[in-house]
Amino acid sequence: MTVLTSGDRGDTQNAFRRVSRFAAWLGLWSRLRQLDRDFRGLSRRACLRVWLSWLVSRQARELALRRYERTCFSWPIEAEYSSWLRHESERVASDLVTIGGGRGQVPAVRFSLLMPVSAADPALLREVLDSLRAQSFAHWDLCISLHSGADEDVRQVLAEASGQDARVSLLSWAGEEALSTTLNRGLSRGVGDYVAVLGREDRLAPEALMTVAQVLRAAPGLQLLYSDEDKLSAGGERFDPHFKPDWNPDLALAYDYVSRLCVYRRDRLLALGGFREGFADAPGDALEDAGEHDLLLRFTRGLAPERIHHVPRVLYHRRTRGDAAGVSTNGEGNAAEAGLRAVTDHLAEVAPDASVEPADVPHACRVRWPLPDPPPLVSLVIPTRDGVEILRPCVDAILERTDYPNLEVLVVDNESRCPETLAYLHDLKKDARVRVLEWRRLFNFSAINNHAVAQARGDLIGLVNNDVEPINGDWLDEMVRQACRPAIGCVGAKLYYPNGRIQHAGVILGIGGMAGHGHKHFPGEHPGYFSRLKLVHNVSAVTAACLLVRRSVYDQVGGLDEENLPVAYNDVDFSLKVREAGYRNLWTPYAEAYHHESVSRGGRDTLEKRRRFKGEITYMRTRWGKALDNDPAYNPNLTLAHEDFSLR
Repeated sequence: MTVLTSGDRGDTQNAFRRVSRFAAWLGLWSRLRQLDRDFRGLSRRACLRVWLSWLVSRQARELALRRYERTCFSWPIEAEYSSWLRHESERVASDLVTIGGGRGQVPAVRFSLLMPVSAADPALLREVLDSLRAQSFAHWDLCISLHSGADEDVRQVLAEASGQDARVSLLSWAGEEALSTTLNRGLSRGVGDYVAVLGREDRLAPEALMTVAQVLRAAPGLQLLYSDEDKLSAGGERFDPHFKPDWNPDLALAYDYVSRLCVYRRDRLLALGGFREGFADAPGDALEDAGEHDLLLRFTRGLAPERIHHVPRVLYHRRTRGDAAGVSTNGEGNAAEAGLRAVTDHLAEVAPDASVEPADVPHACRVRWPLPDPPPLVSLVIPTRDGVEILRPCVDAILERTDYPNLEVLVVDNESRCPETLAYLHDLKKDARVRVLEWRRLFNFSAINNHAVAQARGDLIGLVNNDVEPINGDWLDEMVRQACRPAIGCVGAKLYYPNGRIQHAGVILGIGGMAGHGHKHFPGEHPGYFSRLKLVHNVSAVTAACLLVRRSVYDQVGGLDEENLPVAYNDVDFSLKVREAGYRNLWTPYAEAYHHESVSRGGRDTLEKRRRFKGEITYMRTRWGKALDNDPAYNPNLTLAHEDFSLR
C-alpha cells in the first residue's frame, strides 16, 4: 500500500512511501486515536476489537476511512457545512431516541419565550411559530409583544397562532412604549422556570428545548445556558455556524458572543429587574441585541462559572437581517454605542478605573485595565546559548522599543562559547536594567527559568524566548495591565512568524493529540474565527515564548516542571496548573512580537531527543489526559487535526 506522509504542523514537504497493509491500518488507527475524541479513553481490549474489525471487514474499513477523512482532513466551514449537517442530523436523531424520545421523559421544567414583533415577513413569521410547535419538548409558552405599528397581515398571523395554541399569548406594545418595558411585561407574565428571547424571523432547532431540558435534569442548579448557532439565508439555507467556547468572561466583555439560544433562570432575571431602559428601546434587532449584551453582563456578575453551561450544539438559526423586513437602517450605530455603554456600566461596578473603547471589530470593545501606581517591576527571563544573531535583536528590541518604565532583563547564559556572543553579554552588563546569570548544566528549559525566577526582583515574571522581538512599544504595558487583574493567571501575546503570519494566538488543547496554536499560519491581518484574532479572550494555555504572570502565582503552582518536562510542553503544563489553581489564562492581540520559532534549539533530530519528547508526551497524557481532550476555550465540533478552526 502506498501512503502519503508529511511532516508535523502542516509541513508542506510531502513524500510517498510504500508500506504494508498492516502498517497502513496501524498508522491510520494511531492517528485517529490521537485526533478523534470518540476513540480516546478506550481500553486496550476495545482498541484491539476496533482495529481487528478494520483488518477483516470491508464495511468496517470503509467506515474507518470515512471517519479518518472526516477527522484528519481540513474541511473549511464555508464549503462543508451542509455535509457536516447531514452527519449531525443522524446523530441528533440517535440522541433523541437515547433520551427516550417521549415527551414524558423530561424533567419538571418549563420555558417562557419572549418575542417582540414590530415588522416581519408573514411567511417567515409562520416558520418561527412552526419551529416552536415542532419542538420535541412541549412545556413552553410564548409571549409575543406586538407593536401597534405592525402590518395587518402580521397581526393576522399572530392572532391565528394565539387562537390555535393556548401556549401562545399576545401582548400589546404601544408605539411610544420602550421595548425594554414591553419585554419586562412579558417576562412578568411568563410562567416558565427559564426565559429566552426569540427573534421574530429566527428558528429553533426541533431538539432545542429538549436538549436544554435534559441538561437541566442532570444539573438543576444551572442559572444560564447557551448553545451554538448558525444563520439562515433568504432561501432558508443554513450557513456560517458559530461554534462557541464555554463561558469565556473576557470574550463576553469584548462582545456578546453568547448571543442565542440563551436561556436565563427566570427568578434571577426578575431580581435583576429584567431588561434595562436605554439598551433595547426601539424595534430594530440591533438594539435588541445590545439589550441582551447588557442583560448578559448584569446576569453573570457575581455568578459562579459552574452555574453557566454551554451546550455545544447548533440549536438556534438566526435570520440574516439583510433579508428581514422592517430592519432599522440607522440602528447599527446606535447598537454599537449601546454595546459600549453596556460594558462601561458593567465595569463601573466591578472595575471603576478601567476604560472602554471600540475594538477593531464592529460592535466589539477593548477594555483598558488600570495600571497600578507606581507600575510594578517586571522581570523578563531570557534563556540563551550562543546565537548572538538572534539574541541581539531580541534584547535590543526589548530595551529600545518597550515603553513600560519599570523592568529588568535577566539573560540566562547556558554555557555560551561563541566569542561574539560572550562579548555581547559582557556589553549588556553595562545596562543597569540587565543582569546576566550563569547556568552551567545541561539544557533544561524549565530548570533554567526557575533558576532565574528565584533571583528575580520583580512582582511580575515574564518568560521570553531569545528569538522573540517586540513590535509595538506598549506590548509590555498591555500585558502588565492584564496580569495585574486578581482573577487572571498567565497572559500570552500575539506572535508572528518573520513573514507576518500568525505563530501564536493562544494554545488549543487536544490539537494533534496534545496541544497546538490556534490560527497558526493565518495572515497577520486576518480577523480569525469570529474575530478572535482581534479580541482579548480567555484561553486554556499560552506559550512561554512570551508569557507574563504574577510572581505570587508562579510560586503558588511551583513554577515550571523541571523533572518531567525539561524541554517540551512545560508552558502548557504550567498554564494548566495556573488554571487548576483557580485563575483564568488570557490572550491579548494588543501585545505583538515576532517569533523565530525554535531557531535556537533546532528540531528533534537525534534518538535521545525523540525519546525525551516521547516521555514528555506520556507524562502530559498521564497528568492532564481529560483536560487535553476537552478544551473549554474551543468547541468539540471543531477539528483536533488542524489549527485552522475547520469542522471536525
